Amino acid sequence: MVDRVSWVPDGVNVDVPSSARIYDYLLGGGHNFEADRTTAEALIRVLPVRAMARLNRSYLRRAVLELAGLGIRQFLDLGSGIPTVGNVHEVAHEVAADSKVVYVDFEPVAITHAELMLSDEPNVTALLADLREPEKVVAQAREHLDFTQPIGLLVVGVLQFIPDSDDPWGVLSRYVESLPPGSYLALSHFTADSMPAAMAAGAEIFAKTAEPITPRTKEQVGNMLAGTEIIEPGIVFTPEWRPESPEDIGDEPSKANLYAAVGRKP
Repeated sequence: MVDRVSWVPDGVNVDVPSSARIYDYLLGGGHNFEADRTTAEALIRVLPVRAMARLNRSYLRRAVLELAGLGIRQFLDLGSGIPTVGNVHEVAHEVAADSKVVYVDFEPVAITHAELMLSDEPNVTALLADLREPEKVVAQAREHLDFTQPIGLLVVGVLQFIPDSDDPWGVLSRYVESLPPGSYLALSHFTADSMPAAMAAGAEIFAKTAEPITPRTKEQVGNMLAGTEIIEPGIVFTPEWRPESPEDIGDEPSKANLYAAVGRKP
């Protein structure tokens, strides 16, 4: 077993790779362990996961800026992961300093660090909760957000960790039902549509972690936006969602291997 450090909450098994800590490593963060790094390096050998992580993070930034520009001042970020550069509240506060953000994750390391980082942020909260329990999450979020006003629901790069047996479509629909009209849903999701063999190899590696993945098709991802009206440019690969420059798209956007879309609740 690797040596524990003081910031690791009790009960966290650092020998079992975690998707949040793997993502942290891929983004250049320092809150990960040997098991996470070993798994990440195995993924790098079969998939362009560093680029996938970077492009997904860039999409999150553009989506938050877009929603903030549309007047959204409240964000509920499900599966928020370990805090790193370009967090949702930092992006939202570029537009409106009074924006409120609630982060939700079931990874104790992620929430511990979020709480430390947010100690001086009165409008930002981190909740240790499982997004598969919408009613519980929403009940806690209501203590910090006004559910009579539009909310930006962010589900970015996380739903592939929910198996079909847990019905991610039904889970997400319950969140959408709780949102007031004029709210938005922004999501991204792993797919095997563009690189099926490589993604299958990646899925085999993830199967040995705490959160195996289920890549899904464009149609399946589209069904997750039920109850919303998908805004332009529709369901596209992450670098294709409202890029800031042609260089953002690159030569092969499909290698991002994540679909992205934003829908508005009428």
